[in-house]
Amino acid sequence: MGGLEEIRQLGRALIIIGLVIVLAGGLLLASGKIPFFGRLPGDIVVTRERFALYFPIVSMLIISAVISVILFLMRK
Repeated sequence: MGGLEEIRQLGRALIIIGLVIVLAGGLLLASGKIPFFGRLPGDIVVTRERFALYFPIVSMLIISAVISVILFLMRK
């Protein structure tokens, strides 16, 4: 019955992917309400007359760490 176990693993993977997407969406919605998010030291912002570049390196690292911890705890 290896097929049944593979289906269960696929179901778990889809649930985890769905939770990650929901968490990412929640972070995007809440990002405007968190005053320091996106304006941390290390986030790169370049503005010119007709050009703006925003590269939130530190904010992305924090989000990655939070997601990694959540996935680690879900595996246990």
